[in-house]
Amino acid sequence: MATELFSTYSYLLDRTARKVKQYAQRRFNAENYDITVDQWLIIKNLNNTNDLNQSQLADITGKDHPTFTRIIDLLCKKGLTERKIQPNDRRCFLIHLTNLGKQRVLEWSPKMAEIRMKAWQNLTEKDYKNLKRILDTIYMNLDEHEKFINEL
Repeated sequence: MATELFSTYSYLLDRTARKVKQYAQRRFNAENYDITVDQWLIIKNLNNTNDLNQSQLADITGKDHPTFTRIIDLLCKKGLTERKIQPNDRRCFLIHLTNLGKQRVLEWSPKMAEIRMKAWQNLTEKDYKNLKRILDTIYMNLDEHEKFINEL
């Protein structure tokens, strides 16, 4: 395939990702959820696997450490998460989803699912599988190239 056809893929990915995030944030605000998309991503992941250390959770959510720290600070102020000292390494904190955080995840999850599904309206499971395969391939191509460069 010609290089010109591939030249817009990053623009399309970025444009779509921004639109999904903006749509979700507008819906959160309309529902008076006192949370951002990035904060939701963190508490949703903690609900699946609670008590992760900061580095693990930052990696899972794709956040750089300074951004992640600011988000956790806000979630702690809201009472949705708390930092716990890790028993075997007092320099490292575990991020814990509080009972209020668990309650909010339970309360907000149906609306969050509805918001996510809006983007998939008029698309099939096959469309999703194709998109996932393509995105995974792009990710792996770049990941392998980064590993190769780092080995030099």
